[in-house]
Amino acid sequence: MLLDIVILLIGFVIIIKSSDVLVDAASSLALKLRVPKMLIALTIVSFGTCAPEVAISFRSVANGDGVMAFANVVGSCIVNVFLIIGLASFLRPIKVRHATVKKELPLLFIVTTAFSFLMLDAVFNPLTPNTFSRNDSFILILLFCMFVLYLVGMLFKKNKKCDEQEISKYSAIMSCLLLVVTIILIVYSSEMIVDSAKAIASALNISEKAITMTAIVIGTSLPEMIMTVTSARKGEFDMAIGNIIGTNIFNICIVLGLPILIYGDIVLQGFGFIDILAVFLSSFLIFVFARSEREVSKKEGTIMLIVFVLYYAYMLFF
Repeated sequence: MLLDIVILLIGFVIIIKSSDVLVDAASSLALKLRVPKMLIALTIVSFGTCAPEVAISFRSVANGDGVMAFANVVGSCIVNVFLIIGLASFLRPIKVRHATVKKELPLLFIVTTAFSFLMLDAVFNPLTPNTFSRNDSFILILLFCMFVLYLVGMLFKKNKKCDEQEISKYSAIMSCLLLVVTIILIVYSSEMIVDSAKAIASALNISEKAITMTAIVIGTSLPEMIMTVTSARKGEFDMAIGNIIGTNIFNICIVLGLPILIYGDIVLQGFGFIDILAVFLSSFLIFVFARSEREVSKKEGTIMLIVFVLYYAYMLFF
């Protein structure tokens, strides 16, 4: 167990330092390419930090364990907003641009709302169990195509304002290289942390359910957590909130939708109305909080953290 603790600590050191460099590299690349930082956060950064969820989802669905893949995505969406955005805004209020309130957050709300309704089969027909089908996943893929079209539109928006005020830390080539290296380091260090945390939990006789809900779900969200908190600390608010928006959309539409489209339907055993409500609230609350004063305040971050604690208490003890 001592070795697992050492590996756990090394993993945290690697992921924290890599995330610090990743924020600077992503910001530098946006400045060099003269594109909005939000675009880099919504694409390269968010898709890169989704790698652990992608691996778990495809492996689980391919092996016939679709419930684990579904739990991973549902848990990640809830953790990304209530824990990660909540923690980041508690440490430093996150300023949200007008364009994000008008465009990116509504896109997340549309995707999450559609996802929530697709999980309500038993509500519309009590004789039918909640099932996520190929047709459901096809709808999610279509929504992701809509998101991609929006990203393409952003690509042609030049970021002149920031270029005049900010100096990029790295060249374009160095930024790209650092992005690749740091994302790889973040993914592998998160796997180190998850594996060592599971080993420590097993040695301490912690239940399998508790291990799954903590080591796996929260563990695979560590890249997003460190990235978002680091971005908020540096004042890179587009990176902080854009990373979560892009990650949740990618998680719902691709990490879950694509393997189900390929491998077939899954029955949602163990998922109830509280889980569906928590997923819906994750996008609804962040939209309402950001819209109020174009800022997610410390008070609102505290509310998110309380919701996270209440949900996890319900999941683990009821």
